[in-house]
Amino acid sequence: AAEVRSAVGDLMERLAGEGASIEQRAPGQPRWVRVEGLHLTVRFLGATPDVRQAELGAAIAAAASDCPPFQVNLSGGGAFPNPQYPRVLWLGITEGARQLNTLAGRLNGQLEQLGWTADERPIQAHLTLARTDGVPAADEAARRLIEAARDLRLSWTADMLVLYKSVMGRGPTRYEVVSEAVFAAE
Repeated sequence: AAEVRSAVGDLMERLAGEGASIEQRAPGQPRWVRVEGLHLTVRFLGATPDVRQAELGAAIAAAASDCPPFQVNLSGGGAFPNPQYPRVLWLGITEGARQLNTLAGRLNGQLEQLGWTADERPIQAHLTLARTDGVPAADEAARRLIEAARDLRLSWTADMLVLYKSVMGRGPTRYEVVSEAVFAAE
């Protein structure tokens, strides 16, 4: 989905505006996700010791083994918790949300066996673009996103589950791939 990442990156650049960079954490600006780090979160695990990576890799492989590839469509934009007081700017998922919830349920079953607490909440399927908590005029950024993404139509085939490690530091968070599990053949 390199072309989808590129198109989303172009949208982020337009939203950031002239003279602003989506690569830098500029004061008073949204904190944009790195274009190469764009991903759909199925389950956030929090701080996890590296020693558990092998068993987590096995858990995602087991969850992915029952999941056929599926279409994901991005369209529309919004903000959590709402556009008036946004903390997160996102693009919506109009197709693929049901499959993501099914996959999350399978993964949660595997994680429970490893001692993680069950997460029964349905996924609010979205693609995070930026964090805006503490950003002046964040509501205006949300309004511009909603307007710009109204006619957006991007799609790709989801075909793998990836375990990422978040690396904090200068600039936006980086996501390192720990393991990957390809979905079942159709």
